[in-house]
Amino acid sequence: MTSTTAHHEATNTRPEKTTSTRPEKTAFITGATRGLGRAIAEELSKDHHIIVGGSSQTAAEVAKELPSAEPFIADLTDLKKVQQEIARLGVESLDVIVHGAGVVAHKATTETSAPEWQKAFDVNFFAVAELTRLLLPALQKTGGTLVAINSGAGNHSGVGYGPYACTKHALRAYTDALREEQRGRIRVTSIYPGKADSDMQREIQASRGNEYDETQFIKPESIAQTVRLAVDLSEDAVIEELVIRPSNGK
Repeated sequence: MTSTTAHHEATNTRPEKTTSTRPEKTAFITGATRGLGRAIAEELSKDHHIIVGGSSQTAAEVAKELPSAEPFIADLTDLKKVQQEIARLGVESLDVIVHGAGVVAHKATTETSAPEWQKAFDVNFFAVAELTRLLLPALQKTGGTLVAINSGAGNHSGVGYGPYACTKHALRAYTDALREEQRGRIRVTSIYPGKADSDMQREIQASRGNEYDETQFIKPESIAQTVRLAVDLSEDAVIEELVIRPSNGK
């Protein structure tokens, strides 16, 4: 091999991630393969090792695209699988947990079947409670921050989205209790975004027969910046709740 060939190969080979380049801080993010969760993962990856939570191999693909990351692949409706995957990860310390995964449940309450209610609560609430229980010791080690991505529906309810609002009201009650139980040991932040440009929003607007205009909704990156604010706040303070709405007021 000539020196020219060696130089060409060296400059065209992408360096593998090594433990020496891994950031000191670690963030565990669910729903991190798309939408708000993906934007949050990209924002925090600037100075955190990211555990990319997702239900498919897409989590592994996203992890490869971030500076320092690894996948957490599990169907959040299967709590036994969630427990097994957490055990496999063997996470000893965490600086940030972001509960970003969620599913749509936009139907009339009287038209929502028992399985639909169950799935909505499984992902939007029960998985949050179980993951927090499993990961809490690791977060307590650093005095870290837990961020729950709630919704405007966590503060009010109405026609057509009652089941979804029920799951988010439950999430609000849970994080309020967790914040008080863990005060002084971790920080708990609830973020309530209004309508955001996401796959979920596209699904909602399509179900209503509306033409989708992404300019009418909050950019995922803007919500990611609010997570950054909560995470980077000095230790003497905590953002307990933060409501974000589109600047057009819709």
